[in-house]
Amino acid sequence: MSRKYPITKSFLFAISGLKSALIREPNFRIHTIAAILALSAAYFLNFNLLEWLILAITIFLVITFELLNTVLESLVNLISPELSLEAKMAKDVSAAAVLVSAVFSVIVGAILFLPKIIHLL
Repeated sequence: MSRKYPITKSFLFAISGLKSALIREPNFRIHTIAAILALSAAYFLNFNLLEWLILAITIFLVITFELLNTVLESLVNLISPELSLEAKMAKDVSAAAVLVSAVFSVIVGAILFLPKIIHLL
């Protein structure tokens, strides 16, 4: 199977997807702002390499689930514009995956940030 586009064009499509998600998806913006705040706090709290790695993996996990949720919701809306229990379940379970990853990120954030914040006090 040959490529229709050069690899650089593929990266531009991916960047366009990120821009679309930022513009059209309020939850993606919320997760992005939370990620920026967490990264800024980690910088000021002098995270070590392992802490940075754990934080980065956690952020990318939530962002990835949010992007996949957006894809699934868009596909369901396209394929099944009418209301159906199956479409609702697909969208709800996809949103639940984002929720689980977000709750996980809060737990990881508490483990990473609270000891450093308490040490400052």
